[in-house]
This record gives sequence, structure tokens and C-alpha cells, in this order.
Amino acid sequence: MILGLQKIGVCHNRSGAPGSSIFSIYATVEVLLKPPFFLILAFLLLPVNISAVPEVLLVLGAPGTEGYEKKFSSWASSWKSACAKGGALYSEISLPKENKSSRDQLEEWIFTRVSGESALWIILVGHGTFDGRNARFNLRGPDVSASDFAGWIKPVNRPLILVNTASSSAPFISALSGEDRVIVTATRSGSEQNFARFGEFLSLNIGSHEADLDKDGQTSVLEAFLVSARQVADFYKTEGRLATEHPLLDDNGDRLGTPPDWFRGIRPVKRASDGSPDGYRAHQFHLVLGELEKRIPAKLRQQRDTLELEIYRLRDRKKELPENKYYIELEEILRKISQIYEQADSS
Repeated sequence: MILGLQKIGVCHNRSGAPGSSIFSIYATVEVLLKPPFFLILAFLLLPVNISAVPEVLLVLGAPGTEGYEKKFSSWASSWKSACAKGGALYSEISLPKENKSSRDQLEEWIFTRVSGESALWIILVGHGTFDGRNARFNLRGPDVSASDFAGWIKPVNRPLILVNTASSSAPFISALSGEDRVIVTATRSGSEQNFARFGEFLSLNIGSHEADLDKDGQTSVLEAFLVSARQVADFYKTEGRLATEHPLLDDNGDRLGTPPDWFRGIRPVKRASDGSPDGYRAHQFHLVLGELEKRIPAKLRQQRDTLELEIYRLRDRKKELPENKYYIELEEILRKISQIYEQADSS
């Protein structure tokens, strides 16, 4: 779904003057955000496309106490339920197995999945530490560091979503940020070392339609992040306590991360001085697809997502372009997206 586009009621011809021509654009929110109604009806009659199923690994860290063990197990159960609801392949690592530590199992899981069409999701649930130089996620047995992950995921040539819900998790962004990667952390610095509640809210929101901010029938990583971050802030406000966790999201590869208050709704309204805003790619990943989305073949979804990213980049450059050029380029991309929906219908 195309995020944050506003209603356009402008028609332009080659010269840029209002008029009627093959270059006319009569685009509304309904046209931009979803295919024509007759295509929706056609899609609903198609068999569900089951290719490119996401692979999800939940790593349950060392709990430390019985109380935390119950909490973390509950979060893991919520992720498992969301995966079952969305038809994702779910795996879990929590204890040493067959003489292999949790760390070794994690490395092996990634190594055997470096290639593929579907996205890899790695969810870290537990505690974290930071010694001023290295951030680590606490496991039963040897811990795993951000630099360990950086080496393991370097050969991965498929989309990757890594969510670290632990305390002191922010340094994972600078270590792991890269192209076609979405990195989410529970904290904005390694020094936020208290127990983080962000993971609880995220585990409940990722598979819930209640977090579907743009009402397209599915909840994206971005939407789950934004809703969960708001719930974290509300918790500390209600309790009258100083917030000790501030979630970040990075999907543009700049290694900086973006806080939730840089968004208005689901649209980024602030960015770092260099680079594109975060959030665009994260809004294209869903653990539980909507009914319409399920019926679009995976390769066509990928093509559409690429075109949507072009729209976001074009929109970011709008002030730099002549008005006529902007709308001509926008129309060209929208026509390609429309053709993709037509291909899905014919397939």
C-alpha cells in the first residue's frame, strides 16, 4: 500500500497547463492506495498465493528470573500465534540442543538461509547489555554481540527484519543497518539498560488489525512499531515514571534510526540531514497479509513495492522539480503499478 499520499485533483497536459490529454492525472486517495474495485473483486476469487512465505526465528534469551521467564514466554507465544495466523514459518531457539549452544544454533539458522525470495525475520526477546563498546543479547550460554550478527548476516541476500526488544539494544542499528534491512530496537542508546517493555506491546500488535493505522487490512512493521512505541510512552506517563526506553527504527541504511515522533500518522515528516527518511521499506513488510494482498503473486508484490519506493523518493523531491515534471513522472509510476494489478488479475 502506498503510504501517505494525499489527494490529487490536478490534470496536466504536456505543457503543464490544465487540460485533457493522455498525460492527465485524476488520482484520488482511493486510486493511489488500492486497485480499482473491479480488480478487488477479481482478486478475491483467486486462490491464495503461498509462495515467498516469511521465515521467522524467535530467539528467547536468558530470562534471569522466573518472573521474566513468564513474561518472555508470553511474548514468544504472541509471536508464534501471529506467525500461525499469517502462515509464516516459525522457529524458536531458547535452550542448548544436541550439544549446540543457543548461539551456535542461531548462527547455523542464519547460515542455512542466506538466499531466498521471502523475508527473514529474527526476533530477539530477552535482556541486553552494553559495556560502552559492544552491545550484547544475553543467551543461555555464550551471549551474542551486535558484531557477531553483522558478520553472520553479511552474506544474506534477501530482505531481513531484525527486532531486538532487549535493553541496551540501540547499537544493533549502527552495526546491522543496510540495504533491504529493517532494524528495530527497544532503546535509543546502549545506556538505556533497564528492562524494556516495548517487546510486549510489539508482540501483541504485529498480528493485530488494531494496529493497522492506514486501514488496508494488514499491520506493517512500521505500524506495529509506531503503535507499540506510543503504548510504551503512555505506560510511563500513566505510571508517572521517567521513560527509560525509546524505540528506534531504521530501514534506509544510514545507521542512525528514527524515533516514533518523527512520523505523522505513518508518514515520516523528519529525517536525518543526509539520506531518505526511515519507514518506507518497513511499511512494506507484514507478518499477517490482508486478504487482497494474499492473492497477488509474490514477484508482482515485489515489483509493486519497488515502484512504491520510487513514488516515495519522487515525493521527497517534489519541491526540487517543476510541477509538470513531477506529475508526469508520478503518472508514469502509477500506470506501471496499475499494470501490475492487472497482471495479478490475469494470472
